[in-house]
Amino acid sequence: MSIDTDRRRFLAAGGALTLSFAMPAWSAPGELPKSLDKTPWLDAWIRIDANEAITVFTGKAELGQGIKTALLQVVADELRVAPTRLQLVTADTARTPDEGMTAGSNSMKDSGTALRHAAGQVRLRLSELAAARLALPASSLALKDGAFSAPDGRRASFGQLVTGQELHVRATPDAAPPAPGPRTAIGQSLPRVDIPAKVTGGRAYVQDLRLPGMVHARVVRPPSQAARLLGVDAAAVMRLPGVLKVVRDGRFLAVIADGEYRAVKAAALLARAARWETPAALPVHPNVNTLIRAQPSTPTTILARGSAVKEGRRLEAVYTRPFQLHASIGPSCAVAQLVDGRYTVWTHSQGVFPLRGALAELLAVQEDAIRCIHVEGSGCYGHNAADDAAADAALLARALPGRPVRVQWMREDEHGWEPFGAAMVAQVAATLGLDGRIADWQYDVFTPPHNTRPGKAGNLLAATHLAKPFTPPVPKPSPQPEGSGDRNAIPYYVIPNARVTHQFQPKAVLRTSAMRGLGAYCNVFAIESFMDELARAARADPVAFRLRHLDDPRAVDVVKLAATKFGWDGYRKPAQTGRGRGFAFARYKNLASYCALAVEVEVARETGLVRITRAVGAVDCGEIVNPDGVRNQIEGGIIQSASWTLLEQVRFDATRVLTVDWAAYPILRFGQVPDKLEVHLIDRPGQPFLGTGEAAQGPAAAAIANAVFDACGLRLRDLPLDRARVRKA
Repeated sequence: MSIDTDRRRFLAAGGALTLSFAMPAWSAPGELPKSLDKTPWLDAWIRIDANEAITVFTGKAELGQGIKTALLQVVADELRVAPTRLQLVTADTARTPDEGMTAGSNSMKDSGTALRHAAGQVRLRLSELAAARLALPASSLALKDGAFSAPDGRRASFGQLVTGQELHVRATPDAAPPAPGPRTAIGQSLPRVDIPAKVTGGRAYVQDLRLPGMVHARVVRPPSQAARLLGVDAAAVMRLPGVLKVVRDGRFLAVIADGEYRAVKAAALLARAARWETPAALPVHPNVNTLIRAQPSTPTTILARGSAVKEGRRLEAVYTRPFQLHASIGPSCAVAQLVDGRYTVWTHSQGVFPLRGALAELLAVQEDAIRCIHVEGSGCYGHNAADDAAADAALLARALPGRPVRVQWMREDEHGWEPFGAAMVAQVAATLGLDGRIADWQYDVFTPPHNTRPGKAGNLLAATHLAKPFTPPVPKPSPQPEGSGDRNAIPYYVIPNARVTHQFQPKAVLRTSAMRGLGAYCNVFAIESFMDELARAARADPVAFRLRHLDDPRAVDVVKLAATKFGWDGYRKPAQTGRGRGFAFARYKNLASYCALAVEVEVARETGLVRITRAVGAVDCGEIVNPDGVRNQIEGGIIQSASWTLLEQVRFDATRVLTVDWAAYPILRFGQVPDKLEVHLIDRPGQPFLGTGEAAQGPAAAAIANAVFDACGLRLRDLPLDRARVRKA
C-alpha cells in the first residue's frame, strides 16, 4: 500500500472537508499557484474535522525563519478564525504535500500562496454549505471563529458543515475570482510559535529528540577526502561497556552503543584503531583568485545587451569569496528506525521528499518504504550536513533493526565534512560615460557548484564511502532567472550595454553545495562594491549614483528609505574616530525582495578590527504577513553576513581541511554584532509574497566593505575583511 493511499484513508476516517471550489485571488486567471498545481487536492492542505479541529499542512519546513507562524496567519485570515485554532503539520513525506526544498526564500511565495488559495476556497465552499443548511443566501451570513450565523441567531459550525461530505476533491482555477478577505492576523507581529521551546531549553530541535529504546551512534570519518582505510582492529571497541555494534562498509566506519557518551568514547577508540593512508591530493594555491581560476570552467552568457563602449573612463576590479562553512551551532543529527522493512527517519533536511528518494536509492528499497519527518535542526542555512546525518542514521538503523538509532556529528566532522559554501571569483569592468553614467558593463563570475543537494544517493556523504560507492551526479548550474553561482550576477541597474558570463566549474576542489543566498552573496558584494568605486570615480554620491541607474519605483523607494532613515544626506564623518559609511542595494534574485542597507563602521588600522557601529535597512518583500518575523529575517541576515564578511574562511592544506573547530574558524560573537540595527519595512498589501530570508546577505557585505573604504581608504576586494587582511593592506 502506498503512503499516499495511507494518507487518504487517514483523512477519510475523520470526515474531513475536501471539495471543489472556485479560485480566489492571488494567481493568474486560469492558473493554480505552483505548489497547489503540483498537489491540487484541497485535503492535502486544509483538513477540518467534525470535532471542529482544523489542521494545516505544508511541505515547507520551519528552519528558524518563522514560517510556521506566518503560514498560520495566512490561513487564519482566509478561514476567519484565530491562529490559535489551527494546528500545523510541516514537511513529512507521509502527511504533507511535496513542495521540494525549503530554500531560496520561497516558503511564503510557494506555500503561503498555495495555502491562501486553498483556504480561500475552503471558506467559500463552507459558506455555500452553510447557506444550504440555513436556507438563506450566503451573503446574509456572518462568519466568525469557525461558525456561520444567520440574522435570526441560528448557527452552523465548520464541523457540522463538513460531517458526511465527500472527501478528496481538486481545487480548480477560475478566471473571475472573488476578492481576498480582510486582514486580521496578517500584518500583525504575532509571537512566533517556534520560539518558546528554543529560549526555554525545551525540545525544539532534532538534537533534542528522544524515543523509547533509542540507541546512539557515531561515525568515524576518514581523516581527509582522499584517505584510504588500510585496516581497523575493532576487537577492543567491542569489549567496551554498552557497545552494541561496530559497522564497517568500505570507508564507512561507525559504532552503536546504548548511551551517547559510550558511543563517543567507542568512536574515539575506533578512530585510534583505524589505519589510514592520506595522500596529498588537494591543490594548494596562494589565494582564492588563483585557485578558482585554475579550475576548468564552462562559460555561459546569461546577459548580452548592446556592445562595448570605447569613449569614457574604464575601471576594472576582481573580487573573491573563500570557501565558507554553514557553521551550524548544533552539529547535524538524525534518528532512524527500521521496523518490518519500513524506515522512519527524523531529519532536519530542508527537503524531506528529495532526501527520501536519495535514501531509497542508497538502501535499495522503494520510496514508499521510507518516511522522512522534518524536525528543526540547530542552525540550517542551506545544504549543511543534515542529509548526510540522515543517511548515516538510515545505514545504521539497517545494521540494527528495531531500535531507533540516533546519530549526531562531532564538531570536527561538521566543520570538516559539511558541503561548503563555494569559493568564487568575480571579474568586472565598466566604462563611465561622459555623462557620468555607466556606459557599458562586463562581468564574469567563476564558481564551483552551489547546489549538490540529495535527490540521488551519490550526493550523500556516506554513500560515497561505502565498499560499493555511489558516484555523485555531475552538478549542473540552475538556470536564470534564479540561477545558482550566477544568482544576482546580472546587475539590477539600467545599463545600456552589458555582458554577463557564468563560468561554471562542475568539479570543485572541495565538496560544495547550497549555502544561504548561493552566489548572490558574492555577486552582490562585487557589484555593489564596484558601484561604489564607479560612483567615486564619477565624483557622485553613492546613493545618488545608484538612483541614477534605477528605474524600478519599488527599488527607488527602498534606496531612499534606507538613506533617509540612516540620515545619509546629513551625515558628517566623526573626526579622528576611524569611522565611515557605506551603502548597498539589491533585489534578491532580481525578482524577489528589495533590500537597501546603510552601514557605519569603525576601523582600527593598528589591530585590523572592523566594528559595525550602525546598520539601517529598508525592505520591500511584498505583502507583509508578520512584520516582526520579517525584521527577524533581515536582522539575522545582516548579522550572518557580517560574520561571513569579517571573519569566515575555510583553510586547507594538500591533504585535509584545517579549520575543524571554532578556534580555527571563528564566527561573529554577540559582542561583535552592530551596536545599533534598524530595519524599516514597506508593506505592499495585495502584492505577492516575495520572501525575505536571503535578501540582506549580499547588500550587507558590500555596505560593510564600502564603509571600510570610506573610513580609512582601504578598498578590500577579497573576503573576509578580517584583521590580518586589514592590517596588511
